[in-house]
Amino acid sequence: MTQASETLVRGILDRVLDPHSGQPLGAAVRAVGVDGDRVSVDIQLGYPAAGYVEQAAAEAQAALEADPAIAAAAVSVSWRVHAHKVQGQLAPQPGVKNIVAVASGKGGVGKSTLSVNLALALAAEGAKVGILDADIYGPSQQRMLGLSGKPASPDGKSIEPMRAHGLQAMSIGVLIEEDTPMIWRGPMVTQALMQLLNDTRWDDLDYLIIDLPPGTGDIQLTLSQKVPVSGAVIVTTPQDIALLDARKALGMFRKVEVPVLGVVENMATHICSNCGHEEHIFGQGGGARMAADAGIAYLGDLPLDIRIREQADQGNPTVVAMPESDLAARYRSIARHTAAKLSLQARNKAISFPKIVIQNT
Repeated sequence: MTQASETLVRGILDRVLDPHSGQPLGAAVRAVGVDGDRVSVDIQLGYPAAGYVEQAAAEAQAALEADPAIAAAAVSVSWRVHAHKVQGQLAPQPGVKNIVAVASGKGGVGKSTLSVNLALALAAEGAKVGILDADIYGPSQQRMLGLSGKPASPDGKSIEPMRAHGLQAMSIGVLIEEDTPMIWRGPMVTQALMQLLNDTRWDDLDYLIIDLPPGTGDIQLTLSQKVPVSGAVIVTTPQDIALLDARKALGMFRKVEVPVLGVVENMATHICSNCGHEEHIFGQGGGARMAADAGIAYLGDLPLDIRIREQADQGNPTVVAMPESDLAARYRSIARHTAAKLSLQARNKAISFPKIVIQNT
């Protein structure tokens, strides 16, 4: 009869897949203890997973105890977010482990609504999260988060992030009157973005979500050249016109060597508010086909639901307004898949190994 051993334990867990990263749980094992026919396992995931750790522990325990050599298994699952590699030779952003850009080639696909709910979902999974509204001409995050007042400036040079629903946030929308148009040329817009990013005192964030404007213009070029981005998420709707522009956004990130973590299909179906009937009014499966063609992950889909719009307009997005709903569960699943795909990227050694200076005294 086979005896319980660390090799046996790791081999069993190599056959249990993490549905978010697609990797075996065996790859996340930190330690194994064996005492006769009883084993203990410590698993550490590389992404926030408050909504998955119990399921992961139960699945690992069941797989282990199904082996006749193991009478009982104790499984502990935790998680830790690491800083991941950014494009080129850019230095990490102070106070931020990972910057994730949310982009779409076309306007009107629900990118800003996804951005704020993605940030809130990552926070619900246990991460420390911020959101930066990079749409200088048409900021919306101040409304979606219900922000009011102006940010504090403790030294007259930098500003404290605004805070709402557990997020740190910054938008040009909190610095100007809501109906003030930004009649600026490209260089002024990109300078404003860099000031918002660099002058905000981000406080030890695991993730900073950047809500980009649509297209592939000045803001996107500045982001790719000057902002240390760990990964990008592409948002589209199922219809062909939106997919055409989404592919351009995907191509842009690939050209500047920013990893694309995956595609989210928004407005995948329409849910009737009267009878609950669900139908594909914009087409079906476009986002999944785009992801398959590009060889990237399909992170999930979301319906066209009036509650999502109403809650965002009221400054109380769906993830916090209806935390136990199916809609919130979809956002949290997308958040876990996004963070899990990022966890597979190379780590940023510039953060892991601080610069050491030796001075003669």
